[in-house]
Amino acid sequence: MYTFHLLFRPEPEGGYTVLVPSLPGCLTWAESIEDGKELIKEAIHVYLESVEKHSEKIHDDTESFYTSVNYDHV
Repeated sequence: MYTFHLLFRPEPEGGYTVLVPSLPGCLTWAESIEDGKELIKEAIHVYLESVEKHSEKIHDDTESFYTSVNYDHV
């Protein structure tokens, strides 16, 4: 079982780009957050198949966390 953080970025034309930060290049687009969660599972599956095929290590987010900082550029 792997754990992956998801980033949902709202797009100006509507919907969301969904990214998996620990899997560079693994992304999809969806009209809603619910659809995005389902579509990104398929993208993760395809991505991990390629990683395994090339005998690369899978990096997940089991021990990671997100935080943020506000920066006011003066």
